[in-house]
Amino acid sequence: MIPEGAIDAAEKHLRDILSLAIKHSDRHRALVVTDSRCDLAVALTEAYRRCLPEAHFIDFDSVTPDTVLAAFAELGADDLVILVQSTNFRLEAFRIRVELFKRSLKVIEHPHLSRMPWPQSLHYIESLAYDPAYYRGVGQALKARIDSAGSGIVDSGGEQLVFASPFESAKLNIGDYSGMNNVGGQFPIGEVFTEAQDLEAVNGRVRIFVFGDTSFRVNRPTKPITLVINKGRVVDVIDSTPDFDQVLANIRADEGEVWLRELGFGMNRAFSQERMVSDIGTYERMCGVHLSLGAKHGVYSKPNIKRASARYHIDVFAVTEAVYLDDEIVYRNGAWQV
Repeated sequence: MIPEGAIDAAEKHLRDILSLAIKHSDRHRALVVTDSRCDLAVALTEAYRRCLPEAHFIDFDSVTPDTVLAAFAELGADDLVILVQSTNFRLEAFRIRVELFKRSLKVIEHPHLSRMPWPQSLHYIESLAYDPAYYRGVGQALKARIDSAGSGIVDSGGEQLVFASPFESAKLNIGDYSGMNNVGGQFPIGEVFTEAQDLEAVNGRVRIFVFGDTSFRVNRPTKPITLVINKGRVVDVIDSTPDFDQVLANIRADEGEVWLRELGFGMNRAFSQERMVSDIGTYERMCGVHLSLGAKHGVYSKPNIKRASARYHIDVFAVTEAVYLDDEIVYRNGAWQV
């Protein structure tokens, strides 16, 4: 189903990721664990075969878990593991990416590919393009603006969500791993994220055009849903849908209230409000603003939220006319202005 030209494009993008972001060389071994359950997985596997002819390839569905674990055990520091997954590989209690990072291995992970059939698979392949000047330049500039800002506003077309607080130190997912403990992660990349230092200083309204539903897929209502935020919590919803009501009901049942936490600045220009893929974890990189609902955010600790009881981190995507940090505009017309 995926044309040869698209596989050629995937090969180019993956070569750039391997050399420019991961900095893999033939001095280190590479292991590719893959499956053939969907066309996109098959296409990416072929692209990796072209990029890494000396790599060891394992078909996850044709071997035992012990075989995969044994292959991991043979690798040394700075060797590379690539996971091409139509769903998400399970090895009992072995948390694959976490455990591989503990062994100082580099990791590239492509999960949930079966959620992106034709023609979404072409959008996914395009999203793998790695432009270091854009990601690193714009990403670092956004982080500098966020870290120095005392407040911010997300204007979602007639509604404003106001962050009357400085922000937590922004984190980067831009393919630059210098100075980091781990090299790699889930691809595609392209995000700078933070949250308010004082969650209760977030108030106003925001219109969302997509949310992650209970199946972890992109759910787009026929018209945007308006969230009413008071002291960092969702207190009302306008133009909701049964699916979104279920998301909120699940959060309230387990956490008591619905916190708004992450403020994510997606940078991947392959995805937009009009150009979408179904997997919520992939679409999270969309060039625009996403927020998270629920108390869970493993990167930042808050004294009034207990990690043990925080269960939900549901991505929602804001209709975004503009983003302001202090009084400076940093996003408009579908692009970052830094």
